[in-house]
Amino acid sequence: MKVHFLDLIPDRRKNRSDSGRKQGMNPPRLLLEAFLILIFIGACLLKLPFASVEALTWMEAAFTATSAVTVTGLVVVDTSSQFSVFGQLVILCLIQLGGLGLMTFAVLTALALGFKLRLKHQLAAQEAFNEISLQTARRAGGFIALFALTAEAFGIIMLAIFFVPELGWERGLYEALFYTVSAFNNAGFALSSDSLSAYVSHPGISLSVTALFITGGLGYIVIMEVINQRRWSRFSVYVKVILLATLLLNLTATLAILLLEFDNPATLGGLDSLWDKLLAAWFQGVTPRTAGFNTLDIGALTAGTSVLMLMLMFIGGAPNSTASGIKISTFVILLSATRSFLRGNKNVSFYRRSLSSDTVLKALATATIGMAVIFIAVLTLSILVKDDFLNIAFEAVSAFGTVGLSRGTTGELGTAGQLVIMAVMLIGRLGPLTLGYTLTVRRRSHVRYANTEFPVG
Repeated sequence: MKVHFLDLIPDRRKNRSDSGRKQGMNPPRLLLEAFLILIFIGACLLKLPFASVEALTWMEAAFTATSAVTVTGLVVVDTSSQFSVFGQLVILCLIQLGGLGLMTFAVLTALALGFKLRLKHQLAAQEAFNEISLQTARRAGGFIALFALTAEAFGIIMLAIFFVPELGWERGLYEALFYTVSAFNNAGFALSSDSLSAYVSHPGISLSVTALFITGGLGYIVIMEVINQRRWSRFSVYVKVILLATLLLNLTATLAILLLEFDNPATLGGLDSLWDKLLAAWFQGVTPRTAGFNTLDIGALTAGTSVLMLMLMFIGGAPNSTASGIKISTFVILLSATRSFLRGNKNVSFYRRSLSSDTVLKALATATIGMAVIFIAVLTLSILVKDDFLNIAFEAVSAFGTVGLSRGTTGELGTAGQLVIMAVMLIGRLGPLTLGYTLTVRRRSHVRYANTEFPVG
């Protein structure tokens, strides 16, 4: 007799008094605890004397570990000059674990060793992959690991072609490894204090790095379907929407930055040729969702460009990817819902397929929680940190989107400000909706009330 996976979940109506078990069965809470444990381990490793050139404080170690695990890239200690090779490799491992997801490694390790997963770990695996069946989650986990290693191998080869002739075999391969893992996982950690600004006119490095973090930010569902189906006509509605939205956002952002910064002598205006300006505009247009590298001085960008990047960082990448933010799917759903309302349509649809009301409400909840988190963070930082409002808002949104770009505020945060940014980075990586699940126990009400009129707008 076949037993559906959902039948294994205890009925809360039969176990109302067993509150401890209900909390233990909360998959998002398990993921949160796993991330916190990884951050703690990472901070302890970075605090070791041989992990850094100069001794780190516990706050510096914890902030760096949090930034690495959440694949953000905001730093209070320069990665290249203050960390030893051991410390840099610890950061690299934290990036890999945080980017691909702890559950990928946990599930694959358990299955490889022949262990049977406990129910709460099965639920956590499902939550991590956003899949309905455990069997599908297992396949997804295997594909994620295989694809990630393959993509990173190609990335190392591509970057080594350019780094090795300049830096030599040992240093060239090391930097190719570091930048590949950091880029594919949308982390933004760099081995130079000015990120990749030295390669602003280098097409090989700029295009290779952007290819890596765009691929990582598309999401594994999209990658799997593109590889398996290969034809546009066979793609699902979701994949078509994600690919089109990604293309439009990237092209729009590139064109906008090209126009806004064209005559700015501190950014594009300081470059010689139109090709160099276009290449730099492309790199800086696609990196806010949510890679964190930069080839232009972020602090020198015009106010218009900075506001544009705030929107891009808030949107982020695709679901089930190494990127964060509210996700492209959420953004597109909200735009489509608004369009449907203005046209007088009750259904939200893409490619002649309607979305359920639950999906629309989930998108609305995700965006609302995300905006609330950012508002609280900006308000708190405005009290704690003495800096320009735009710089503070940029820092908060960058942390939420786990982007890692900064207008110079990171070094001025202080202990209290760093704690705020650490919390926002963690929330951004787990996802705002996961935060909502973590803080509350969902109970579906079976009571329906009479409709009432309620003015809006």
